[in-house]
Amino acid sequence: MPSTPSDTLSNSGIVAAYTSRTKGSAELAAQAATLFPSGITHDARNLDPYGIYVARAEGPYKWDVDGNRYIDFYGGHGALLLGHRHPAVTAAVTEALAEGTHFGANHPREVRWAQAIQRLVPSVERVRFTSSGTEATLMAVRLARAFTGKDTLVRFKGHFHGWHDHMAGGYTNHFDGTATPGVLSGVAAKTLLLPPGDIEAARDALAANRDIAAVILEPTGSSFGQVPLDAAFTQALRELTAQHGVLLIMDEVITGFRVAPGGAQAAFGVRPDLSSFAKIVAGGLPGAAVGGRADILGLLDFKASAAADREKVQHQGTFNANPVCAAAGTAALDVIGATDACERANRTAAALREAVNAVFEAERVPWACYGTYSGFHLFPNPRGIALTPSRFDAASVPMDDIKTQPARLMTRLRLALLVHGVDVNNRGGGMLSCTHSADDVAEAAEAFRQAVRMLRGDGEIR
Repeated sequence: MPSTPSDTLSNSGIVAAYTSRTKGSAELAAQAATLFPSGITHDARNLDPYGIYVARAEGPYKWDVDGNRYIDFYGGHGALLLGHRHPAVTAAVTEALAEGTHFGANHPREVRWAQAIQRLVPSVERVRFTSSGTEATLMAVRLARAFTGKDTLVRFKGHFHGWHDHMAGGYTNHFDGTATPGVLSGVAAKTLLLPPGDIEAARDALAANRDIAAVILEPTGSSFGQVPLDAAFTQALRELTAQHGVLLIMDEVITGFRVAPGGAQAAFGVRPDLSSFAKIVAGGLPGAAVGGRADILGLLDFKASAAADREKVQHQGTFNANPVCAAAGTAALDVIGATDACERANRTAAALREAVNAVFEAERVPWACYGTYSGFHLFPNPRGIALTPSRFDAASVPMDDIKTQPARLMTRLRLALLVHGVDVNNRGGGMLSCTHSADDVAEAAEAFRQAVRMLRGDGEIR
């Protein structure tokens, strides 16, 4: 078993229960510790003493290497609105895989993939595929600067837009705008961080700084609404940026095709200049896109750039519009566009939030489960404010309090939920698919009840 912090080695019934049922995962974690930094391949998979290793998945469930079944609320980091192994997506991938994985050439599936996006998102006049959401936001920022001839990017504190240099700080730390390790101070200096939801701060910033190329935001708030924003803010921001000739970039990596088939922009009635998409857009496989106005995407166009006598913005990428990913993405978007998948996931998530809050009230735990659309978040109430879980208003709580979660407590909660067959993210929240059922909600609520009792038994809560 890999080395672990001393607090894990304490006399914890939760840790003992978890390790006793995940011996296969422990063995793999020990091997991974000799291969990867922290033994993981994604920061969000850091779990003390180790995370589960999954062998297979189907619909709303996944099974680890020890045979334990979990209701999956991690959902492929939000990519699986249709659940695991949706038959239409699986069939499309199987057919594409049989034809080849990489042609080093244009192919019909990339055309159909782009058309599927355009059918759902009218603002996407042109599209360029990338391999990840990070690449998509990077390209959006580069296009915005090239198009406007300006350098400064406005972001909102707590909003996550990938891990490239322009986005490396300001979402969990470095809220003062200073550079994080490995990022040039000059890059950080051209990023202006504003308080989320404060339209007056945005108004003042745009009036005072004529070097702003674009404003980028997560339209439902940071981390899919962990610190929520209402539609009115994004609508006001659209008006404000248009007045100042500043581009609006909506980061729909999570919200795209999840809030609604046309994303948050369709739900809010906002037409951005550029949008970034990932996760659902590729049907659970690697893939992403930046889309928007034809004149802005024209900066990537050879003929348009030559005709305008300007230098083209270059963009390569070995796996851009990979045919297998294109097949998965097209199939997923076709299903989403033709069914009520988004509405079903949204309804079930609302039922889950209500059920978990009922558990907190019955168990007299002053926490809250909240969120919008198909997501849920946990507020563990670090300052012990008076609240009723079912009436909690996250917008009334300062961002710092929402984002402040006791690390050890949340780790123990997640382990306890895993013991009872539920997988959530490290913040205690997650996202639902259209395959989650009322039975899954009831089972998950009972898992929360048992997890709370385990926390109480370990002395983690009263």
